Amino acid sequence: MRASSFGHRPFAFRLRGVTLIELMVGLVLGLVVVLVVAQVLGFAEGQKRVTTGGGDAQVNGALALYSLQREIQMAGYGLISDKDVLGCPVKANHATAGALSWNLAPIVITDGANGASDTISILSSSRAYSVPIAVSTDHPTTADRFTVRSAVGVKKGDLVIAVPADKNFNAATNWCSTYRITDIENTNQLVHSGGDWNSAQIAPAGGYPAGSQLMNAGSIVSRTFSVTNGLSLNQQTLLLTTGGMDSQDLFPQIVNMQALYGRDTNGDLQVDVYDNQTPVGNAAWLQVMTVRVALVARSVAYQKDEVTTAQPGWDVGTSVPVAGSADCGASKCLTLKVDAQPDWKHYRYSVYDVIIPLRNMLWRSN
Repeated sequence: MRASSFGHRPFAFRLRGVTLIELMVGLVLGLVVVLVVAQVLGFAEGQKRVTTGGGDAQVNGALALYSLQREIQMAGYGLISDKDVLGCPVKANHATAGALSWNLAPIVITDGANGASDTISILSSSRAYSVPIAVSTDHPTTADRFTVRSAVGVKKGDLVIAVPADKNFNAATNWCSTYRITDIENTNQLVHSGGDWNSAQIAPAGGYPAGSQLMNAGSIVSRTFSVTNGLSLNQQTLLLTTGGMDSQDLFPQIVNMQALYGRDTNGDLQVDVYDNQTPVGNAAWLQVMTVRVALVARSVAYQKDEVTTAQPGWDVGTSVPVAGSADCGASKCLTLKVDAQPDWKHYRYSVYDVIIPLRNMLWRSN
């Protein structure tokens, strides 16, 4: 029995398990491997988010800038063939929306307070071109029609803008008015009684005497672009049927928009200053040749660490003076504020800018 029992001992020794120390070493090695793999995956995922977020910002910024550029290039189309009408304050009255007003100007920039986003309003016409129509007899405030030399090119339903013979425009006493043509009689009488845009008398006290003119806008195209909630480029379009504005968010993650008028102050058809002061009067509007726009697009992904330490700058160069710009190295820059957004330092930003010629202003400048 002893011999048999002794013979089994080497086999039992070979079946024993690992020691506690060996087990702990194995666990430590496994944890180290898991930690390394997790760090590699985390870094790769972070790089992926940064790349994807930057791509989203690039797409949104580029498309938003293209949309603005396309609209601004059409500013004034069909409305400013006569340079003397620029800057006339326009009044209208819609049956539903009530009193409306705007400037007879291709584009109006409304400056945002304290660096907030600007608002850009663009006015054009659906008509390719419209020769001003001369008013041949006096049109008192109580008249229901314009008597003109010829109604060629006008049809029922068109919107016309009456421009007073005295081009010394004043919003209090001498302005332009909008009417919808409801009928045409005897080939030279444009009736505007009734209709949605003729619900109240809007002519100046002296009416529109002979020598005044009508601008046939067809259907006025009025669009306003702004940044809503600091996170989206928004477009509002005037609805001629209701007098209200149709609002539509176009591109997300647009956090700031700034715009400047490019002025030719010495009449050489070259821009010599950029600023955001709204022109006052016909002479000032005639100086506006271009518009310069900058958009700030934000990445979508929130970064755990602060990846932006300073607000983005708009490099406006040194060739043409820009109001409010400051030195930034060898160039001039404007600061584009983005700090109104929560946790703004945890996102990345890209600036997109363009100089847009107002071609309808340039074509009629000679």
